[in-house]
Amino acid sequence: MQEAAPATEGDSLHGSRRAPRKHRVLRWSAATLAVLILAAAGTGYLYYRHLNSNIEQDDLNLGDNKVAEPTPNAAGQTPLNILLIGSDARDSKENQELGGARETFGSTPLADVQMLLHLSADRSNLSVVSMPRDTLVKIPKCTDPDDGKVYAASEGRAMANQSLGHGGPGCTVATWQELTGIHIDHFMMVDFSGVVSMADAIGGVPVCVDANIHSRDSEGHGSGLKLEKGTHPVKGEQALQWLRTRYGFEDGSDLARAKAQHMYMNSMVRQLRANATLSSPNKLRKLAEQATGALTVDSGLGTVKKLYDLSDELRKVEPERITMTTMPNRYVGARVEPTEDAEQLFRLVRDDIALDGKDARKATAEKAEEVSDDPAAAKDEIGVLVQNGTRTDNLAAARGRASTVAGLLTEKGFDKAVSDRSASLSEATTLVRYPSAELEGDAQAVAKSLGIPMSSVKKSTDVSGVTLVVGADWREGTRYKAPKEDDTTPKTAEALNGADDTACMHVNPGFTW
Repeated sequence: MQEAAPATEGDSLHGSRRAPRKHRVLRWSAATLAVLILAAAGTGYLYYRHLNSNIEQDDLNLGDNKVAEPTPNAAGQTPLNILLIGSDARDSKENQELGGARETFGSTPLADVQMLLHLSADRSNLSVVSMPRDTLVKIPKCTDPDDGKVYAASEGRAMANQSLGHGGPGCTVATWQELTGIHIDHFMMVDFSGVVSMADAIGGVPVCVDANIHSRDSEGHGSGLKLEKGTHPVKGEQALQWLRTRYGFEDGSDLARAKAQHMYMNSMVRQLRANATLSSPNKLRKLAEQATGALTVDSGLGTVKKLYDLSDELRKVEPERITMTTMPNRYVGARVEPTEDAEQLFRLVRDDIALDGKDARKATAEKAEEVSDDPAAAKDEIGVLVQNGTRTDNLAAARGRASTVAGLLTEKGFDKAVSDRSASLSEATTLVRYPSAELEGDAQAVAKSLGIPMSSVKKSTDVSGVTLVVGADWREGTRYKAPKEDDTTPKTAEALNGADDTACMHVNPGFTW
């Protein structure tokens, strides 16, 4: 064994040391295993230098736009947001054998699984939001850090899983930040073989199906998973099959696969906490070798010490305070798009509100509102376009609302406020949108002048300047009254609690035996 490495300045959780990007495309699920294994492990093996050399690194954000970090709570703590990214690529013989689809060898990788892990500022709870791979989003302009190649922003909307091929995982991070407005601190990826080796090392993860299942159709589609009805521990390649299964679970969609992944992750956490064999130093060292060898991370997690610091934070959360969700969505042909409930879910994460509903609700007056670091221009220099968004499913747009509110702004000193009489939009709540970080302060100044909460000031690539959309919550009058915010997790997010050991996947009758 090598001697323990001394701590260095670059070993902090948010260190800035940079390493060149490697071209190994990795799989999300073992990244989760790696973090949770490190969380369950002791500290003795964590300082060996050779483990650091196992870890591959990549750039965090390849986009031009940044999202401000959240405001610290009263104790000076901030939440942590980590994006877990998966790829369908097979870039090695071992991974190809496990993943199949040899015709995809060497092709542009797709981020077929994406999960945002949110650790609360007070470290009391953990939330996970999965995005279906077929979600239609706008992929921002990204620049490959290796060769400087610039990938233009998508024209219209594209499938979210294409973002990984636009320079690397940093473009997937940029896409998430553009869509959600959530600041992402880190990302993690891991390969197929890592799933197999680490699942073996922890002795298997119990999973449940409500009928016999064989994930294979007449044309050969499916993961090959074959289980009898009931609860069974899966490990090795069978664990990988479970995580990849779509054909055979519920309606055969990626949404059902995400649900199976959530069940697996929750069960894995419970297994790690209950498995006494993990106290063996030899097994812990083996797990550490496998975990670090499988990982690719951003530079902020690029050493074993940084990973341990992260795992130390994660293991403070009990399974009862872990909530797994899927981004609420609706079908657009064969694809899906985020719904209004998705924005509600994103807001809860942005505001660090626990998805299990067990947070002590703070009074609105006591909630610190994030103010842009960029100061606003003088009121008479800020251009504002006011649009009428009062149309609803049952009501026509209220006449003259854009002109009325533009007049209010003019009275308050915003001389360049104008109404857009050509637009008749539909927005449930009044919003102020801005296209880029340098206009955030201006947008907040507009909102503040009318009593619109900062949570309704949103960055959007759909506008070219500060744009106020008068929503259906302000159909009349000259004084805006912000609606009471609903801080409950939408039912359409299909929340699953980490302590729920009764969850069982429904098997499609066409895949039973």
